[in-house]
Amino acid sequence: MTVVVITGAGGMGAAVARRIGAGRTLVLADAAPEALDRCAEALEAEGYTVKTHVTDVSDASAVTKLASAAAAEGPLTAVVHTAGVSAATATTHQIMQVDLLGTAHVIDAFEQVATGGTSLVCIASMAGHYATPTPAQEAALATTPTADLAALDVVRSAGDDPIAAYILAKRANQLRVQAAALAYNRRGARINTVSPGVIATAMAKAEREGPAGAHMMATLDACGIGRAGTPGELAEAVAFLTGPGALYITGTDLLLDGGQAAWLRWHRPR
Repeated sequence: MTVVVITGAGGMGAAVARRIGAGRTLVLADAAPEALDRCAEALEAEGYTVKTHVTDVSDASAVTKLASAAAAEGPLTAVVHTAGVSAATATTHQIMQVDLLGTAHVIDAFEQVATGGTSLVCIASMAGHYATPTPAQEAALATTPTADLAALDVVRSAGDDPIAAYILAKRANQLRVQAAALAYNRRGARINTVSPGVIATAMAKAEREGPAGAHMMATLDACGIGRAGTPGELAEAVAFLTGPGALYITGTDLLLDGGQAAWLRWHRPR
């Protein structure tokens, strides 16, 4: 059987697993063993074949072991990186370790095992489109070796502001995927990001209840969509990017936000 790897056993990861995992070996990874087991048990009860790996993506060696174990199961069809933390519930340090370095570790490790037909999708965020780094800072975020990323001045500039850290980390996700497209192409593989807006998951619920929650929900109304997206809608976007209809799409970002970013750019009162 071909193999699908999913990091993150939350709402997004489970939805993606259900959408693209049928008839394949699902390699499911998460840092929380209990959440991982719950998700795996639910999927197995529905007929999916699941292998679990407790993996902290902030640990480069752990991600390398995950990539090797997944490749040993069979040809890698899709790798979908949904694991992450939120500005509403995490510290700046946690955001940089998981959202910034964790994504870089996944890109690095799975490049080494990608083969013809492998498609990697990293879940970034609409927040990355708010970032305003200089061209030089963007180049550094895109191409600096992962081991040196945290020491960059632009990374350290987030200070103790979780929102600033989250925005920067998600922009870095988009940029590093762009920069990695060449290496993936040389292996016959593809790599892209999906940048969701508000998706109805437990993490989004925590954000709604946080200090920026009222603004977030007001933006959904103002942009005209009037609702959050669903994990199923995100899974459909991932299914497209990992499927046969997207073979010429790599090194790019798919914005999945109901028009929020467009409203913020062109219609938000100044």
